[in-house]
Parts: sequence; C-alpha cells; structure tokens
Amino acid sequence: MSNGYDEARNQRNVLERLVDKIPGFRGFQDRELRRDVDKMQREHLAADLGRIKNDLRERARGYTDAGKIAALGGFDRLDRQIDGLSQAIRFSDYGASGFFDPVKIGDAELQRLYQFDLSVIEDLNGLEQEIATIPAPGADDSAPALERVLQRVRALGDKWRQRELVISNVVQNGGTLETPDAPGTSGAPGA
Repeated sequence: MSNGYDEARNQRNVLERLVDKIPGFRGFQDRELRRDVDKMQREHLAADLGRIKNDLRERARGYTDAGKIAALGGFDRLDRQIDGLSQAIRFSDYGASGFFDPVKIGDAELQRLYQFDLSVIEDLNGLEQEIATIPAPGADDSAPALERVLQRVRALGDKWRQRELVISNVVQNGGTLETPDAPGTSGAPGA
C-alpha cells in the first residue's frame, strides 16, 4: 500500500484545487483528507485480517473434516484473537486532528503514524506465512504451529496498542509525537 494521502491529493478535481487558493481552507481540507486516508488504511488492514481469518477457518474446517476435533480449541482461540485485533484496528482513533480540535497533530507526526500503519501490513504478511506453516490434519501436531501464530497475533495486538498510546500522548503533549517509555516499544511510531 503506497502513500494514500499523496494519491488522494493528486486525484482531486478542479474545484477542489481552486479552493486550495483560499487562505486557511487548504489546511482544513488537507486534515480532512488525512482523516479519510487514515480510515481507509485502517479499513484495509481490518479487511486483510478478515481474509486471514477466513484462511484460518478453512484450515480449521480441514481438521474438522478429518475428525481432529482436539485441535479446534487452538483454532478457536486464534479466531477470537484475530477478530479482536481486527475490531481494534477498524475502530481505533483517527491519526489526525480536526480543524477545531484543541490539539493539532503535525504533518511529521502523521507521516510517522502512516509509516507505522504500513509496517503493520508487513506484519500481516508475516502472519499469513506463519499460518501457512500449520500442518495439514494427520501430519504433525498442530499445537506448536498454532501457538506460534497466536504469539504473532498477540504481538501484533501489542504493537497496535502502542499506536493508541502514541496518539493519546500526542493529545496530552499538545501535538508532539512521543513514544511511551515502555519495554518492547520498538516498532511503535516515533521509535
């Protein structure tokens, strides 16, 4: 996924470009565009998780069809974890401030948040690859592979919560993006 803000900005029509000439309005319009792009990025991530969840359910169905019911508990835990992560991403706070918001998030901070969000796409690709290592029913024991996938999903959830902390810190620090000093925050925006 490329820089959605630049793409959206380049696709504006003539009237929208004309309005850019009104003093002060351009900043408002850019912030609204950033909100829209942020929402689209989060929707894209949540949709990717939905696709991954469907792939995982297909694998679980194979275990059901083979009568390997004991493995289904691990699949169910993963399903719930992925669903929770998808909801957290879809409904998280916008990575932008509104025109009348008391705290303004600057362009540099927003850019770092966007880069963070893009890094989550790479993490989702890794999650997909990890799911592919779950053995077919009747092959090896699925428990170790399911546990590795579960750990990866939990790590991704922790990483996403760091994004929430960073946005919260921006509000508390008056628009300055500061990464919280917590263990395991590498990969968080601004780190």
